[in-house]
Amino acid sequence: MELQNTVKEALNALYHHPDDAVRLQADRWLQDFQRTLDAWQVADNLLHDATSNLETLIFCSQTLRSKVQRDFEELPSEAFCPLRDSINTLLKKFHKGPPIVRTQISIAVAALAVHVPAEDWGDGGIVNWLRHEMNSHPEFVPGFLELLTVLPEEVFNYKISARPERRRQFEKELTSQMEVALNLLTACLNINGVKEQVLEAFASWLRLKHGIPGSVLACQPLVLTALSSLHSDMISEASVNVISELIHYSASGNSGGVSIQMPLIQVIVPQVMSLKDQLRDSSKDEEDVKAIARLFADIGDSYVELIATGSDESMLIVNALLEVASHPEYDIASMTFNFWHSLQVILTKRDSYNSFGNEASIEAERNRRLQAFRSAYESLVSLVSFRVQYPQDHQDLPYEDLKEFKQTRYAVADVLIDAASVLGGDATLKILYMKLIEAVASCGNEHSEWRPAEAALFCIRAISNYVSVIEAEVMPQIMALLPQLPRQPQLLQTVCLIIGAYSKWLDAVPSSLSILPSVLDILTSSMGTSEDSAAAAALAFRQICDDCRKKLCGFFDGLFLIYRTAVSGEGRFKGSAEDSLHLVEALSMVITELPPDRAKDALDALCLSVVTPLQEVISQGPQMLEKKHARELTVHIDRFAYIFRYVNHPEAVADAIQRLWPMFKAIFDLRAWDMRTMESLCRACKYAVRTSGKLMGVTIGAMLEEIQGLYQQHHQPCFLYLSSEVIKIFGSDPSCANYLKNLIEALFNHTTRLLPNIKEFTARPDIADDCFLLASRCMRYCPQLFLPSPLFPSLVDCARIGVTVQHREASNSILTFLSDIFDLTKSSKGEQFISIRDSVLIPRGASITRILIASLTGALPGSRIEMVTYTLLSLTRAYGMRALEWAKESVLLIPLTAVKEVERTRFLHALSDAASGAHVSTLMAPVEEFSDVCRRNRTVQEIVQGALKPHELNIGHVS
Repeated sequence: MELQNTVKEALNALYHHPDDAVRLQADRWLQDFQRTLDAWQVADNLLHDATSNLETLIFCSQTLRSKVQRDFEELPSEAFCPLRDSINTLLKKFHKGPPIVRTQISIAVAALAVHVPAEDWGDGGIVNWLRHEMNSHPEFVPGFLELLTVLPEEVFNYKISARPERRRQFEKELTSQMEVALNLLTACLNINGVKEQVLEAFASWLRLKHGIPGSVLACQPLVLTALSSLHSDMISEASVNVISELIHYSASGNSGGVSIQMPLIQVIVPQVMSLKDQLRDSSKDEEDVKAIARLFADIGDSYVELIATGSDESMLIVNALLEVASHPEYDIASMTFNFWHSLQVILTKRDSYNSFGNEASIEAERNRRLQAFRSAYESLVSLVSFRVQYPQDHQDLPYEDLKEFKQTRYAVADVLIDAASVLGGDATLKILYMKLIEAVASCGNEHSEWRPAEAALFCIRAISNYVSVIEAEVMPQIMALLPQLPRQPQLLQTVCLIIGAYSKWLDAVPSSLSILPSVLDILTSSMGTSEDSAAAAALAFRQICDDCRKKLCGFFDGLFLIYRTAVSGEGRFKGSAEDSLHLVEALSMVITELPPDRAKDALDALCLSVVTPLQEVISQGPQMLEKKHARELTVHIDRFAYIFRYVNHPEAVADAIQRLWPMFKAIFDLRAWDMRTMESLCRACKYAVRTSGKLMGVTIGAMLEEIQGLYQQHHQPCFLYLSSEVIKIFGSDPSCANYLKNLIEALFNHTTRLLPNIKEFTARPDIADDCFLLASRCMRYCPQLFLPSPLFPSLVDCARIGVTVQHREASNSILTFLSDIFDLTKSSKGEQFISIRDSVLIPRGASITRILIASLTGALPGSRIEMVTYTLLSLTRAYGMRALEWAKESVLLIPLTAVKEVERTRFLHALSDAASGAHVSTLMAPVEEFSDVCRRNRTVQEIVQGALKPHELNIGHVS
C-alpha cells in the first residue's frame, strides 16, 4: 500500500506540480519504478482499484503492458495463470473504456500470448480461449474485439522480448487459427454498434497474409460488408482499411499470387472502379475522396505488373489514376506517384520482357507497351508540372511550409524523370517548352508574374539528364530566352541551375561558342543579385567549366577575372565562402586542360589570389596569427585544397607546394593547437600529395617531419589522416622505407599510449578512427614495414581495447583493421608475414573472439552486426577449428538462463559452415537471431555482457 501511495503521489507531482525540477524528479522515479519487480503487483492492484484516477490507470496499464512485453521472464512459470486471469478481468472491466487503457491491456494480453506456448492456454491456444470467453460473456465483446485486433499485430512487434523461435511459433499458431478468428468476427457482425471494430480487426488479421484462396474470400461476409459500405453516404475508414489490405494481400507472394487470388481481384477492382466519378464530386467530403484515391493508388501499386501489359482493362485503371493525379489537392494527387515510377521501371527494364524470347520479339513488345502508355505519361507531365509553381505568398511562408513546398518540387521532379524515361527526354522537353512559352508570354517584364516561367524552367532542369546532347530544336530557343527573362532572384536562381544542368549540351552543341558568352554574363550578374542566385551561379560555373573545359581554355583570362572579382571581396559576390569553392574548382578544371607552360602560369595566378590574404595575416606577426579566428584562415586554406585537388598538373602542383611550404609551416607551427585550422591545412596537403605523388621530393620529408613532431604535442587526428595518404602513395617505395618506418612507429607508439582504456577511446574517437585507418593502409601498402615492427602487437592490443567503442566510425575502423589482419593471405605482399601475424594473434585469439561475440550480443549497437560478423568470419576462416574452439569457449560462458543450448549450437554450427567456405550471407540470419536472443531485454543483455566481460579481459602484454 505504501508503494501504491508513492506511485500516486509521484504521478500527481508529474502532472500537476508547478516546479519543473519536482516534475523531472517524479518522472525519473516513475521510470526507475517501472523496471522493478514490485511494479507488477503495484500496477495490477491500482488497475483493479476503483478509486484510481485516469492518470493512474493510464500509467499502470502502460507499465503492465511494458512489463509483459519486456520483463515476462522475471516471473516464475506458475505466475502465468493468475496473471492471465487478472488481465482478463481488467479487459472486461474496461470494455467500455477509457480506450487508451483498454488498448494497453489488450496489448498486454497479446504479448502474453507471444511469450506463452499455445498448449498453456488450453486446446487451440489464445484464439480458442478468446472464442470461449466471447461466447461466455457476450456483454464484454467490445473489449475482446480490441484484443482480437491487436493479437496479429503483435506478431511483428519486436519490443516483445520473445525468442525468435517462439515468435515464429506464435505466427504459425495464429495463421492456423485464421478460420476460427474470421468466424468469430463474422458472428460479431450481427451485434449492434461494433461493425467498425469488427472490420478493423479483420484488416489486422489480413496483414498476416495467410494463403486463403481468393475464391473463398470473394464471398466472405466480412469482405462483402466492407465493399458494401463503399457506396454509403459516409465511407467507413475501417472498410477502406479492409479493402486496402485485401488488395495488398491479393498481390503478395504469401497469398499464392495473383493467379490464385484472381476471383477476389475480380470482385474488388470493379467495385473500386465504380467510385471514379466521386473523385470529382464537389459535394463529397474530402476525407472520402482521399479514401477513394487511396484505393485507386493501392490497386495501381499492387497490380502494376498486370497493368504494365497494356490491356484494355489496364488502361481503364491508368485513366482512373490520371484522374487522381489531376486532383487539386497535392496530398491526394501524390498518392499515385509511386505507381508511375513502378510502371516506368517495368516498361523500360529489359528483364520485364525476358519471357518473350528472342531480341526481335522483346523489342517489339517493349515498343508496343511504351506506345500504349505514351499518352498517359504525356498527360501526366502536364498534370504535375504546375504543382512546382511558387505560391503567391511564398515570402511569408513559415519555414515548415516552405520546406514542404520544396519537398513537393523534388517529388514532382522525380515524376517528370519517370515520364522522360518512358517518352524520351527530347519529347518531354517539347511539352515543357510549350509551358515555358505560355509562361514567358504572360511574364513580360513584370516581376510579379515570374512564377510560371520559373516553374517551367524548374521542370526542364529536372529532366536534363534525359535530353539528348545533340537536341537542336528546343534547347537553342530556351538558351536564347534566358537573357530576356526578368532578373527576379528566384527566377534567376533557377536560370543559373538550368545553365549548369545543361552544361554537357552546351559542350556538345556546335553553336556553343556563340552561346557561352551570354551564359557567362547571366552567371556573373547572378553572383551579385542574391545569396541564392549567387550560390546557383557558382555551382553552374563549376558545371560549365567541368564539361566545357576544352572550349573555355580560350576564355581563361575572362574566367579568372570573374573568379578574382567574386572572391576578392571587391565585387558584389553575395555567395558564401563554400560557394566560392565552386569557382576555385571551376578554374582549376580549366587549368588542367591548358598546356604545361600556360598551366603553370595560370596556377601561379590562382594561388597568388589565395596567398595574398594569408600573407597579410602572417605578416602581422606570430601573436596575431595565433589569435585569429580559425575561419579567417580556413576560408583561404580550403581554396588551396581545391586547387591542388582539381589542377591535374603534377609537376606544377609539386612546384607550387614547394614554394608555399614556408607559409604552410608557419601556420603549422603557430596553430597546431587549433583543430579546425589543422584539418583544413592537412586537407590541402593531402590533395597536394595525391596530385603530385612522388614529384613532391624534399617537401614531403619536411611535411612529415613537421606533423610527426606536432602530433606528439597536440594529438590532432588529421595528422594521422595525412600520414595515411602518404603511406598510400609512398608505402611501396624502397627509398622511403626507413623514413616511413620511423614515422609510423612514432605515430603508433604515441597513439597507443593515448588510448590505454575504453574510456579514452570514448573521449578521443577521432584519433582512434584515424589511427586504425592508417594501420589498415599500412597493412595494404607497406606490410613489410608494419608487421615486423615492435609496435604491431601493441596496436593489436589497442584494437582489442577499443572494438566496443560506441562511436560508429571509430569502431568500424578498428573492425576493418582486424579484418585486414585476418585476411592477410588475400594480399600478395602479405603471405610472407603469416608467421609474424600468427605469433601475435594466436595468443590473443580467444580474447579477440570473445570481444567480437560480446559485440554481437550487446556490447555494440545492433546496426553494427554486419560489420562485426564479417570480422568474426575473417577470423574463423584464418584460424579454422582453432577459431571455432575460441568461439565455443566464449559462447559456453553465457548462462543457460539467457541462451538455450539449442541456440548456442545453431550459432556455432552456422559459424562452422561459414568457416568451411559458405557465403557470408548464410551466416547473417543465424548471427542476427543469436544476437536477438541475447538482446531480447535489458536483464538478459546484462547477464550476457556480465558473462563475457568484454572490458575486463586481460588486455595487457601477451607473451
